[in-house]
Amino acid sequence: MIDTENVTCDTCTAPSEFVFDASDEVSRGWPRVDIELNPFKGDFPLLAQHPELAFLDSGATAQRPTCVLEAQKTFYETMNANPLRGLYSLSVEATEAIAKVRSQIAELIGATQSAVSHMISSLEAEVVFCRNTSEALNIVAKGFAPHVLEPGDEVVISIMEHHSNLIPWQQVCRETGAKLVYLYPTPTGQITDDEIAAKIGPATKIVSCGHVSNVLGVENPIAKLDAAAHANGAYMVVDAAQSVPHMALDVRELGADFLAFSAHKALGPMGVGVLWGRTDLLDRTDPVYTGGEMIDSVTEQGATWAPVPEKFEAGTQDAAGIYATGVALDYLVNKVGYETVAERERALVHYAMSRMVELPFVDIVGSIYWDQHHGAISFNVRGIHPHDVASIMDMDGVCIRAGHHCAQPLLTWLQVENLACCRASIAFYNDKYDIDRFIDSLNHVWSVFHN
Repeated sequence: MIDTENVTCDTCTAPSEFVFDASDEVSRGWPRVDIELNPFKGDFPLLAQHPELAFLDSGATAQRPTCVLEAQKTFYETMNANPLRGLYSLSVEATEAIAKVRSQIAELIGATQSAVSHMISSLEAEVVFCRNTSEALNIVAKGFAPHVLEPGDEVVISIMEHHSNLIPWQQVCRETGAKLVYLYPTPTGQITDDEIAAKIGPATKIVSCGHVSNVLGVENPIAKLDAAAHANGAYMVVDAAQSVPHMALDVRELGADFLAFSAHKALGPMGVGVLWGRTDLLDRTDPVYTGGEMIDSVTEQGATWAPVPEKFEAGTQDAAGIYATGVALDYLVNKVGYETVAERERALVHYAMSRMVELPFVDIVGSIYWDQHHGAISFNVRGIHPHDVASIMDMDGVCIRAGHHCAQPLLTWLQVENLACCRASIAFYNDKYDIDRFIDSLNHVWSVFHN
């Protein structure tokens, strides 16, 4: 376990002060997108009805477009029946609708077609629906990891992990006698080749890492981590909660054995998560929850499980939410497009950080380079507690996050005062007006405490 009192790292040092270098703008591909124009805000009822709000907390949960809200309503109005549990037409229609979303997600993440199921096509069988990323990662840690971990084995994660991808590994290491090993990045958030080589070795059995840090916004080198893991016979688990909303990904290119994400961060409903895994590994994974629909047969003294993915989906699923998730991903990928998402978010992050570094009382946590932030910018206002910053900004109609962001070991290692910081997380539906409001509010925060 990590010693939060005396954290040391052989290949990196504690963070130091950084200075913004505007001369690097051209070489770093300065995005030239008109962020004053916003063709998307009107698609989001909450934003359209409250133009006074600057919503900059999409890293916690995204806003929902009208089509997603209507999709949930449509499900209940036109096909409200329990999927997989009836032979009548409504149930069959609901079953087919959910199967379609499985297939859509499998295509979205480039899933393999190696699976075989008696109920659904091979393309869909590796997609498991659950409540959120946290539950998906717990299924891997509690259902799969005990089959491969023994005393003395190592599980490697990064110090940047969200608690959802940290606490389950702490628990399984305690239970199996395995050791939890941490990758430490540079002060700006980069996991170096030397650090990978130093931490992933013959004792490594599982490597689990977030694709994008929810605090630093940095994209981690998943393909390199995977190559090192597989070279040592280990398995690669990817937390994609913060990457699916921002970028296209392919599980084959990443080399993932398991991958997890949540719908609500990608414009979908709360309460729907996705776990993808290789079929052979899902077959070896024990269900975390048991009950209805996840069984093949039950006797008085025992039970046998249904094939994947059904064996992980005990009880009634949020069918309307899953149906609406398909609509959300269609909107994100086909109506907006990942290229547009990337262009707008890069331009918005660039503008926000170029304005923030002009404020001498603002300290950015992590890299000062805008192109190393996928939506998330963490910062502090000198001498003012992040909770006070967020509260004052709320009075200005600016919504940001303040706290430890479920990443306490990271903030401990970064030596962030109060183990808390502020975070502005940007989405494609934001615009220049939101950023200007954000900057004005930062000046207001400072003026409140300094006349």
